[in-house]
Amino acid sequence: MHANTRLTKRYTVVDNHLAQHRELTLIAIGLAVHIQSLPAGARIGIKCLTARFPESEARIASALRELEAAGYLERTRERLPSGRIVTHTVSYNQPPTLRRAEPVRVRPPRPKPKPDPEPTPEPATAKPSPPPLPQPLSPDPDRHRVAADLLAGLRCHDPRLLLAEHDVRRLAPGVATWLERGAAPDSVRHALTANLPEAPRHPAALLAHRLTALLPPPLPPTPAVVRPHPFQNCERCERAFRAPEPGCCRDCDPNASATSAQGRYVAAPRPHHVHIPQTPAPQLHDPRERGRVRRVRA
Repeated sequence: MHANTRLTKRYTVVDNHLAQHRELTLIAIGLAVHIQSLPAGARIGIKCLTARFPESEARIASALRELEAAGYLERTRERLPSGRIVTHTVSYNQPPTLRRAEPVRVRPPRPKPKPDPEPTPEPATAKPSPPPLPQPLSPDPDRHRVAADLLAGLRCHDPRLLLAEHDVRRLAPGVATWLERGAAPDSVRHALTANLPEAPRHPAALLAHRLTALLPPPLPPTPAVVRPHPFQNCERCERAFRAPEPGCCRDCDPNASATSAQGRYVAAPRPHHVHIPQTPAPQLHDPRERGRVRRVRA
């Protein structure tokens, strides 16, 4: 059981290969841990270590030799510029032979964070172009002239609708289309001038919008009315009959039977004798009235 305290300063990391080494003595392991805890450049000669610990020089020298044989220490002799020979000691927390034996674990490089994509500017929304003005189906100079006069005279009804000459020429086909579809000039003028804003910025654009958005549908075709032939008087019997031209009726014309089937001669029916019943004389009780009635009948 370990009662560990998290260390944040004044600690040394020791490899388990050294702390649990089976061939080193406890003096060698403890001396190696002490050397690794010293800062770089500290003196670790035998005399210095003997002055620090109670062990003898022989035991400390033996422990240094164990660490050197195990690869934790490397001692070399160097000559200083002054001619003095000193021992240079290098301490390893892990023997070089052990580092060569173990496969080198190469950490995969951390992927570089992708830079944030630059915000793509929103495409500028193109202003929708206004719909084209309606055009008449058949050109009519008189209708076009009436349309141009109607547009030019709008300023007489409302001074805010003062149009330039090129605006009149551009809007005239739209008004001509309204007239072609059966709209009266007064109706067109009312549709263009009703409910105007207080100060229209572009009167021509406003009129173009109204001519396009309020365009009436074309009138439905009127059904063809078949009129009957006019009445004619027979040149022989003076009877009335229907025919495209004057002539004789069906009874007076021997060739009318063939033409009557085609509907050329349709004679009116002859008038029949109408029987009018006589009203019986009223019953009079006064003898004087009876004599008067007899005289009237006689």
